[in-house]
Amino acid sequence: MLRLALSLMLIIMTKPLLILVIGSSGQLGQSLKSVSKQYPQFQFTYSTRKELDLFDLSTLDNFFSTQHFDVIINCAAYTAVDRAEQEPELAEQVNHIAVRKLADIAKQNASLLIHLSTDYVFNGRACAPYSESDTTQPKSVYGETKYKGEQAIIETDCHALIIRTSWLYSEFGHNFVKTMLRLGKEQKRLSVVYDQVGTPTYARDLASAIMVLVSQRGEQQRNDNYESIYHYSNEGVCSWYDFAKSIFEVSHINCELEPIETKDYPTSAQRPHYSLLNKQKIKDDFQLTIPYWRDSLSDCLQNLKEEK
Repeated sequence: MLRLALSLMLIIMTKPLLILVIGSSGQLGQSLKSVSKQYPQFQFTYSTRKELDLFDLSTLDNFFSTQHFDVIINCAAYTAVDRAEQEPELAEQVNHIAVRKLADIAKQNASLLIHLSTDYVFNGRACAPYSESDTTQPKSVYGETKYKGEQAIIETDCHALIIRTSWLYSEFGHNFVKTMLRLGKEQKRLSVVYDQVGTPTYARDLASAIMVLVSQRGEQQRNDNYESIYHYSNEGVCSWYDFAKSIFEVSHINCELEPIETKDYPTSAQRPHYSLLNKQKIKDDFQLTIPYWRDSLSDCLQNLKEEK
């Protein structure tokens, strides 16, 4: 009997952490798939909109009625920043209402919810990097709905980590890096804004950071509910003009760049002029070393080159 009890305890203790990645076809979701190979001790499930449609809350109920996960990583979002100004109800549904539902599910199942948010929750008028406790004041529908998603998680009081990031790019999907690579080869001259300042974030670096959080927090006993907000981007600072120039320099693309002001490139949604994120909290809490943005850009461009 004692031997049987010990055997059962061993099985329970060695049970792998069950991790669900929502929005697995996006940049961060695909990056998590790539880095997950380094974590064979965890069991990953990946869902796309086909399995979990955040526009339809009934799919959430159906999905979680038969499945339990220790960690839920929500990479899904309505990210069409300009289109959100014309489709506020759709952005609200995915970025706020569905997030509240996920938070409720996480609390009911004692799961850890890791939710991705954005620098757009700030107004962009700061003169020093934004810390997690700084006042939020979004200036766009996208930013407002993402902020409301954060608040929904906090109000639910589930076990959660909210990670704000900025200027995400990767080898996958559509992003600024891939757009510049294409346009730089098609055109001899491009205009890019220089008065919006922040930090690019390589999705693979962010995915690696998330897995550090999962490893350190996800396996702990969850006797108390808690939530915490963290900031993560690569190190350093640049403008979109600087970013584009570096893309062309590293890729050896001969395209002339003209720096322009935001007013010369009008968009439906207002962008923050300054969105540098202070990352000291996540570095201290998880002993993270964050790569410099240009080094990570070189890594991404090399990976893109090797894929061809």
